[in-house]
Order: sequence, then structure tokens, then C-alpha cells
Amino acid sequence: MIILSLGALIGGLDQIAGNRLGLGDKFEEGFRLLGSIALCQAGMICIAPLLASLLSHAVVPVFHVMRVDPGMFGSILAIDMGGYQMALSLAEDPSVGAFSGIIGAAMLGCTLTYTIPVGIGLIPDRLRDGFARGVMCGMIVLPVTLFFSGLFAGLSVQTSALCVVPVLLISLLLVAGLWKKPDGTIRAFSVFARGVRLVTTLGLCLGAFQSLSGLTLIPQMESLPAAMTIVSGIGIALLGSLPVAELLRRGLKKPLQALGKHTGIRENTMTAMLISAINITPALVSMKDLDERGCAMTAAFAVCSASAFTAHLGFTASLEPQLVMPLLAGKLLGAVLGAALAWLMTRRDAALS
Repeated sequence: MIILSLGALIGGLDQIAGNRLGLGDKFEEGFRLLGSIALCQAGMICIAPLLASLLSHAVVPVFHVMRVDPGMFGSILAIDMGGYQMALSLAEDPSVGAFSGIIGAAMLGCTLTYTIPVGIGLIPDRLRDGFARGVMCGMIVLPVTLFFSGLFAGLSVQTSALCVVPVLLISLLLVAGLWKKPDGTIRAFSVFARGVRLVTTLGLCLGAFQSLSGLTLIPQMESLPAAMTIVSGIGIALLGSLPVAELLRRGLKKPLQALGKHTGIRENTMTAMLISAINITPALVSMKDLDERGCAMTAAFAVCSASAFTAHLGFTASLEPQLVMPLLAGKLLGAVLGAALAWLMTRRDAALS
């Protein structure tokens, strides 16, 4: 939080000085993102308690059979698309709910609801196999990553191991689907992502109606002003995290280039992986300029790293600041393991090319 505070201070002062360091624009960008963040998050925050109430009758018994806290179900949605709110609403142990809604949703949920459906729409056909292989590599290491992240977050070994069980099952299903029927699996997740956006828009619509009219249509819903308070807190954190992320990008550029030379990884691949930890969207856009190996490594890296130092950091710092370090440690661990596995799996292809 001190680092984010200094980032906001330096970015704001640089903007006053005319953006001489290139950090003032990042400071302003954090606040400009409030609109898009509200569109993605406010509606889901409003409707998440209702969804949790409706799903609890189906989800809770199944998770009890597996001896897993039902809060882990929230991990299927991205951290900023209702995963956090659903996890807390379903959780019987608040610490598991926070772990699922922050760390699990920032990795598994983001991959399911954003990286896969958006990525497959942005990359050219010639790279789809590489993208699918990369996602598989990232999903293979995800259960291990979440287990250690749970330990970092203060969960016991037993609790952390049990929390990984549903994630392991989802990872196995996704890997099998991408291996056997990649096109059908990707279409399924595209439909899932569109469904999430539809629910988010519905929540925003109902929340706005209830707030403006004073009429309560659905008592279980969170109020829109309360949801906007959460969104505003994320925006404040972004004022500091975006300048910090820009400084991090500059500081790591040369070391990563040197690492790329020693490992045979192209510079544009190293850059794309680094960008994914700052903002997943431009990383997905940049994949069109990579070779198949670079696309696979970037996709594998992004399963865990996505938006680690910006949106996800801002969300966590605003709502669960004690999980900032476990989140970043887990994202870094999973990103490195995923990229290393993709690098190993594509060595033969690289040698042949």
C-alpha cells in the first residue's frame, strides 16, 4: 500500500509538471478507467448476492460431498466480474471465500471468462493451436500454483489442498477439451463469457432502477451506490498501481531481454509476457505478431499473470489488502511455471523451425 501511495504521489506530481516522466498519463488513466470498470463490475456486484442465493441449493451439496468450502465456486468468475462477491456469499469460512474470490478468481476466473474468449477472437487462425497449447500449460500448473498461494494466504495445508480439488477438476476438463476438441471448447467458453456479460448488464439495469426509483424489486440485491463505492476504491488504487507498473516495465525490460537471449526466447515474446502482467488486453492483441512458440508461452504466462500489477492489484488493495502479497507471489509463481512448461513443450518445434 505504501508503494501504491508513492506511485499515486509521483504520478500526480508528474502530471502537474507536464508529464515529463511519462507517469502523469498513467496516473490519469487510472481514473479514466473508472467508467469501464463500473460497466464490468458494478452490475455483477449488485446481482452477486442473488446469484449466490439461487445457486447455493445446487452448489453447496456438491461441494460438501467433496469436503470443499462452497466459496470456491466463486473462482469460476473473474475477480472483477463478480467472482469475489459470489465467493464471499457462498463461503462458510470467510478466509476461504477471500482466497477464492481474490486469488482463485484472478487466475482461474479471469482465464475462463476473459482470456480464452477474448484471446481467441483477437489472434489469427494460424496461432490458435499455439494459443490453446499455452492455455493448457497454464492450466496444468494452476492447481499447484493455487495450493502454494493458499499457504501464502495463511490457509492450512489441508484446507489449501481441499480448495484445489474443484480447480483441479476444471483444469483437467479444460485441458482435455482443448486437446481433443479445441474449437468446441473455445466456443463454449465464448458463450459462457457472453452469459456473464448479460448477467452483469442485467444487474446494472436493475440496480440503477432501484436506486433511482426508490422501489425494491429484488431485496437480495446489493444497492448500486454501495457497488460504486467498491468500484471507486479500485479506481483510487489504480491511481498508484498504473505508475508503479510503468516503472516496473521500464526496470525489467533490459533484464528480460538478457534472459531472452540466454533462453532463445524472442524479444517480442518477452515483452508480451511482461505486458500481460500489466494489462492482459494489449498482450492478447500483441500475440498476432508472435510466432507459435511465443504465442504459446505468452498464453501460458497470462493464465496466472493477467493484469497482476494493475486491475487485480487495485481490486485486492481496495478490498483485501492482506492478500496483496499472496496474490502477487502466486501470480508470479504460476506465470513462470506455465511459461517454463510451454517453453519445454515447444523446444522441438523451435528446433525444427
